[in-house]
Amino acid sequence: MATLRERQEYRMRIMRTLYAAMEANRPGVTGAELRDGVGVPEPDLATACTYLADEGMLLVEWTTHHTPATVSLTHQGIRLMEAEEEAGG
Repeated sequence: MATLRERQEYRMRIMRTLYAAMEANRPGVTGAELRDGVGVPEPDLATACTYLADEGMLLVEWTTHHTPATVSLTHQGIRLMEAEEEAGG
């Protein structure tokens, strides 16, 4: 099981990856692309995506095995990442 610090880092990696995809005119990515791009174990990826979706940051379409099929940022998620970018983060 991932530590709190790891879970927070996983969530931030996901947000940054999706924000970069959005900036490249790719509004969403597949779960496999996201997993490979952030280097997060599959169970931790699903947990992080669930958390971020519950917080209103992501839209997730799930496979029947409860793994992300496609993932994209919501308007709220984009605003959070833009605020972080403005703050220099």
